[in-house]
Amino acid sequence: MPSDPYALLGVATNATDDEIKRAYRKLARELHPDANPGNPESEARFKEVTVAYETLRDPERRRRFDMFGDEGRGATGAGPGGEAFGFGGLFDAFFTGGFSGGGGGPSRAPDAEAIMELDLVEAAFGVTETLAVLLPSACDRCEGSGCEPGTHPSRCDSCGGTGEVRQVRRSILGQLVTAVPCVACAGTGSRIPNPCTTCGGDGRVRSTRSIEVEVPAGIDDGQRLRLTGRGPAAPRGGSPGDLYVTVRVRPHPSLERHGFDLVHQRRIAMTQAALGTVITVDTLDDPEQVTVPPGTQPGHIFRYRGRGVPVLQGRGRGDLLVQIHVDVPQELTDAEQELLSQFAELRGEEVAAPAEGGFFSKIRSTFGER
Repeated sequence: MPSDPYALLGVATNATDDEIKRAYRKLARELHPDANPGNPESEARFKEVTVAYETLRDPERRRRFDMFGDEGRGATGAGPGGEAFGFGGLFDAFFTGGFSGGGGGPSRAPDAEAIMELDLVEAAFGVTETLAVLLPSACDRCEGSGCEPGTHPSRCDSCGGTGEVRQVRRSILGQLVTAVPCVACAGTGSRIPNPCTTCGGDGRVRSTRSIEVEVPAGIDDGQRLRLTGRGPAAPRGGSPGDLYVTVRVRPHPSLERHGFDLVHQRRIAMTQAALGTVITVDTLDDPEQVTVPPGTQPGHIFRYRGRGVPVLQGRGRGDLLVQIHVDVPQELTDAEQELLSQFAELRGEEVAAPAEGGFFSKIRSTFGER
């Protein structure tokens, strides 16, 4: 049985509030006990999807689940303030417009996205960065109300201040009430007779905001952070949206990240591979001295445990892997050719014959035909 609220509702992890609401509406109609009398399995499923919806409809609880999974979700099946919220009551409130509280009001602002660039060390160990983002912000002149200072909004005559127009219809579940936002007041329930001269009655102006972002250790390229309530301001004092920050990690000059492991590709000469050497490798901490023993073969990997990237929201670190590649020289001087030829002779190894008249011809004549 999945405990992931996204899986229970059948929505993606980046689903909007409207998509989550539509998914719950569909499942609740199918699983509600009134539509499935005497079916305990259907009732249990109804409770599960209701708990999932309660988790995702609350911005803070959804943020905790996105960051920490089940451990961060906290108590489920509770309404605002931690009070128990009955499943039947939730269904009735959902389909009768009860969530609106019987009145209109400013709507929630949409979410926004931003990109933050980090280097590998910052992403590995975490960092706090200040991000400059151009977003709609509350108007200072009217303090976000949209009204000229000294004036107040008036109740909308079209919807009577409810912010919505309701329609009633009957179904197998009984009387269902659906509501749509009032067009005259954009669902706010009020009108502004004297709009603010700075924002034109919207309650917002575009400005560059400095937002402090805490990046957890171990975050990887392409992962997103959700900053609840720190996105665009809403019109006329509504709830602000969320800000999603996508992390981009700049390539490191000598380290490649593979999960929580780091890989260093190192090229050495064939003489170093044959005779052994000591090389210095960059790490996230201090440089590491790597001893390459004599006879090391191409492709050999040295593993250093706990020298990789810290595990995101976990304990421990990945490993550092140093892979050896052996360079074979493509151009040799006469002296180098002579030494390698002697080496091949000593080991009894056959090598390609050089062109006639070249240096190797002299070598062959010196050692005689074999």
